[in-house]
Amino acid sequence: MIRVSVMYPNQQGTTFDMKYYRNRHIPMVRQLLGAALDDVTVEEGIAGLEPGSAPPYLVVAHLLFDSLEAFQASIAPHAQAIMSDIPKYTNAQPTIQISEMKS
Repeated sequence: MIRVSVMYPNQQGTTFDMKYYRNRHIPMVRQLLGAALDDVTVEEGIAGLEPGSAPPYLVVAHLLFDSLEAFQASIAPHAQAIMSDIPKYTNAQPTIQISEMKS
């Protein structure tokens, strides 16, 4: 199982429209990636480790795929459409990590 984590850093001046993200962007991603996408979860940061500290990320999304190849094949024809939607909900530059899940 492969997890693609898309992390939006919490920096001064960063904006994020969670309503647009959840109601427009994520459904678009689901539609474009189709059956290759097993699941998507969205986490909204609420705090950092130290009491009263801000979260290091405003939002983290996790997309699950059966394999790296399934992810790469599904994203390739749609990467431009997905990336060009980012300015509609945030001014942050996301960090993306692809991980192999272990038990």
